[in-house]
Amino acid sequence: MLEAILSFLPRAIAQGIPLLYGSTGEIITQKSGNMNLGIPGVMYVGGICGVIGAFLYEQSLPSPDAMNPVLAVLIPTLFCLIGSLLMGLLFCFLTVTLRANQNVTGLAMTTFGVGFGNFFGGSLVKLSGADMPFLALSATSNCFKKSLPIADKLGVFGDLILGYSFLVYLAIAVALIAAYVINRTRTGLHLRAVGENPSTADSAGINVNRYKYFATCIGCMIAGLGGLYYVMDYASGIWANNAFGDRGWLAIALVIFTIWRPNVGVLASFLFGGLYILHMYIPSGMNLAVKELYKMLPYVVTIIVLIISSLRNQRDKQPPQSLGLPYFREDR
Repeated sequence: MLEAILSFLPRAIAQGIPLLYGSTGEIITQKSGNMNLGIPGVMYVGGICGVIGAFLYEQSLPSPDAMNPVLAVLIPTLFCLIGSLLMGLLFCFLTVTLRANQNVTGLAMTTFGVGFGNFFGGSLVKLSGADMPFLALSATSNCFKKSLPIADKLGVFGDLILGYSFLVYLAIAVALIAAYVINRTRTGLHLRAVGENPSTADSAGINVNRYKYFATCIGCMIAGLGGLYYVMDYASGIWANNAFGDRGWLAIALVIFTIWRPNVGVLASFLFGGLYILHMYIPSGMNLAVKELYKMLPYVVTIIVLIISSLRNQRDKQPPQSLGLPYFREDR
């Protein structure tokens, strides 16, 4: 029993980190009043852009021994952030500047992001000359997956607390910093004002469009890191088309589950990660229907939380009032 728990917890945490990146980025975006349903596509683009950067760097080396670990991490991360930023700028241009419908735009960006990733992923597989339909970047992945040297010497404590890569601790730090900025700083106050009542914020001298652009682009860059983590750490540097599954949608569900609080998202993401893989640890024999029911648990829990929070009708547990609504300054 203890061995099963010790095996389950690290895998639940690893499974939850992409969700934590995605939900943190989406919470920041939604606090500005933008509903970005394109987060799955953004994570996909972040992942494939990181893969492109890693592939180009590995191909430029005369031999695998010449790899610089710092560059092996920085180059894919930079590519990931740039690709995710461009997705955020595209979303803002369409929804903030052109005032297109945010739900339709987000869904279109998800479709675009998946297609973008599959196209370039398949192209890189052909360029690498691989016999299998996937691309392996093991050398770069090893640089991303390095943990603290003392983790192996501390037994169970090292495995559960210190045995992860830097992207895991970065995800936790980003979520806690985001919670602090949103709730404790003037910038966060302005951001919340824009999301709640943009007309009032505009009257107070707050540049509504600037905050929407800034929050959405930062949110997309954070969400893109979730895709990078999945490929370089969780999947050990292996890119396969359509391998992300529904993690992007789970990240959006996690936003509702955490009631728009990034700090709560740290533990909630680990819970969702555990629920996501729970079917692998509960005996169900050959009954596939039971396994599919277990896979529904994260969504069922989210629906229950949404119902409870709606019944309580507390203002601090509701989404921003202007969420998903375009702002027309002429109507002020």
